[in-house]
Amino acid sequence: MKFNTIHTLKEIATIINSEFVGDENFPVSGMNEIHVVEFGDIVFVDHPKYYDKALNSAATTILINKKVDCPEGKALLISDDPFRDFNTLTKHFRPFQFSAVAIAPSAKIGIGTVMQPNCFIGNHVQIGKNCLIHANVTIYDHTIIGDNVMIHAGTILGADAFYYKKRPDGFDQLISGGRVVIEDNVGIGALCTIDKGVTGDTTIGEGTKLDNQVHVGHDTVIGKKCLIASQTGIAGCVIIEDEVTIWGQVGTTSGITIGAKAVIMGQTGVTKSVEGGKTYFGTPIEESREKLKQLANIKKIPEILSKLKEL
Repeated sequence: MKFNTIHTLKEIATIINSEFVGDENFPVSGMNEIHVVEFGDIVFVDHPKYYDKALNSAATTILINKKVDCPEGKALLISDDPFRDFNTLTKHFRPFQFSAVAIAPSAKIGIGTVMQPNCFIGNHVQIGKNCLIHANVTIYDHTIIGDNVMIHAGTILGADAFYYKKRPDGFDQLISGGRVVIEDNVGIGALCTIDKGVTGDTTIGEGTKLDNQVHVGHDTVIGKKCLIASQTGIAGCVIIEDEVTIWGQVGTTSGITIGAKAVIMGQTGVTKSVEGGKTYFGTPIEESREKLKQLANIKKIPEILSKLKEL
């Protein structure tokens, strides 16, 4: 998430009431999670296991819960609870905005776009030309939709990321300040749910088609001209490259990559990254030919056991 203007390190420290290490005028231009940080961003880290990764990332300001040596050209924000303070910054720079109307005044809707009854279009939403949005679709704030997009009834774009920190008294949610971006010529079926990024974008690439009841987790990037069948659940921070086909009831773990032109057969559990241009099946996932051979051999076990008894 990029700020509207560049802020100083001291200004950011004042918002969260924290100590800082570095020039008080050190520039800060945004905030992001570790996998999408860029120069000028704040990243938070609250576990020693990830200190080095955060300190050596592209982020130039590190919100951290320990005083450590500050890398050259960077700054530190010292906090007793970086998770909490990252949420404070999200609420400050992208606060919740109430809307009492079906289409927010700040929404921009292109020529030729048609919306059926009972749709909700949130604040700062942008919808392109010649889209068709069916009844009861909900589009949360800051969502971006391209031209010639079709969205079927009951779909929700932009709900919060499923991202929590366990506390002694329950689970603390990491507040989502990102967006959903739908590119041109995308088709989205009925009752789909596409969560916004925590600080970045959840993106559906040009020409991709989603069947009914598909879930896409936060910060996932789906490439161009993909086909994703019904009841598929895609976790957060997944990269699906161009022209991937995913059949029904597939589930994925987070943080993996599915290579271009891969085919994932129905009911597969995508437990790891897979190369493109191949067909996969099963849980744990394997190339389909190998998995089908294994299943054929399993069917032979009763026969083999019977012959062993005879011996």
